[in-house]
Amino acid sequence: MATLSAFSSPPWPNPNSDNNSNPNFLASRDPDDAQLEPQSDALDAISSWSLDPQEHADQPVSDPAPSLIPNHNFNSPVSSPPETVSPGAPLSLYHLSFNQDFGCFATGTDRGFRIYNCDPFREIFRRDFDRGGGIGAVEMLFRCNILAIVGGGPDPQYPPNKVMIWDDHQSRCIGELSFRSDVRSVKLRRDRIVVVLEQKIFVYYFSNLKLLHQIETIANPKGLCSVSQVAGSLVLVCPGLQKGQVRVEHYASKRTKFIMAHDSRIACFALSQDGQFLATASTKGTLVRIFNTADGTLLQEVRRGADRAEIYSLAFSSSAQWLAVSSDKGTVHVFGLKVNSGSPAIDRAQIASDPNHSVVSPSSSLSFFKGVLPKYFNSEWSVAQFRLLEGSQYMVAFGHQKNTVVILGMDGSFYRCQFDPVNGGEMTQLEYHNFLKPEAAF
Repeated sequence: MATLSAFSSPPWPNPNSDNNSNPNFLASRDPDDAQLEPQSDALDAISSWSLDPQEHADQPVSDPAPSLIPNHNFNSPVSSPPETVSPGAPLSLYHLSFNQDFGCFATGTDRGFRIYNCDPFREIFRRDFDRGGGIGAVEMLFRCNILAIVGGGPDPQYPPNKVMIWDDHQSRCIGELSFRSDVRSVKLRRDRIVVVLEQKIFVYYFSNLKLLHQIETIANPKGLCSVSQVAGSLVLVCPGLQKGQVRVEHYASKRTKFIMAHDSRIACFALSQDGQFLATASTKGTLVRIFNTADGTLLQEVRRGADRAEIYSLAFSSSAQWLAVSSDKGTVHVFGLKVNSGSPAIDRAQIASDPNHSVVSPSSSLSFFKGVLPKYFNSEWSVAQFRLLEGSQYMVAFGHQKNTVVILGMDGSFYRCQFDPVNGGEMTQLEYHNFLKPEAAF
């Protein structure tokens, strides 16, 4: 059962509106940031309505469409700065995620949530709750004032089966989506809200929160899901119903594609910004495969290493010419991709403007024995690497500066590194901060 609650009665505005009377919240705090990100107007409130379950009667699903239930239990006050909340207590980090273009990142803690800018690095704002405060998921919508948050930790601020829509202009929740089971993750686009449960995914229109689609998946405790971010062309990727299978939904053409990506279970995947390319890794963690989402063609296979590893994150550069990989082995790898070989052409102007335009990943020096030696010796290896503490959990993205990578750690570490696209090898560390201890800087 999914239900929608509203906390106020004015109409829910369109997130794609061109009305600039309500500026995005990051630009309102720092005018310089307005140059970096597209503007997006706020959704100031949610209207009162009931959705007709018959609208979705043709879908083979068990849960009805959401109905509105007024609820005012979660308008708790916030306190900032954090010194008002247990100043000497260490901060527990529950969640870490980039926004849609990797220019910012959000953290969920045992006290609330915080938003940071990547380049230059700085904390932009924080919201610490007076009671409870545990936030297990925070999803930004580029740099606008609307966020989706989910309670987490031993003392959650909100029930973990609810997605709370937070309006930072009002410093409160303006609505919620409630489910029968815990929410594993949330993904946002300017026109969609995607909520991931253990074995089901709900896709809603952002403009009115009407249910668009429900998808059944194999057990998905990590909440794996990825959506494209190019306007007008929604591509959604999630686990399929079989081990090693991914499901690709092309909403513009109303097509579903199933790809048997690996023999083992899917551990991680990522979409390119335009949704044309998909990178996948299994629980084995030795190989990463890149697919064409339109027809499921395997375009390239790259090797992280020979030993098993848990892949924590995958990330494409803006033109899908580079792929970054992080794992529990403590090394971030950058691979050069051959996405134009038998795959849809990427706009040449976009490639020319991409500061992270790539060369091809090196192959093994024994690759001339292809077909004779094991496949390992014909593998494509990473162009560049950066060494971190083994066993810690890191996520990676490409920076807005030329040939840079941003690395975030669940230990509070922030790294900005630069790689040599020609010679490759070890990356150069440009910057280090601990965002849990702001005074600890490189």
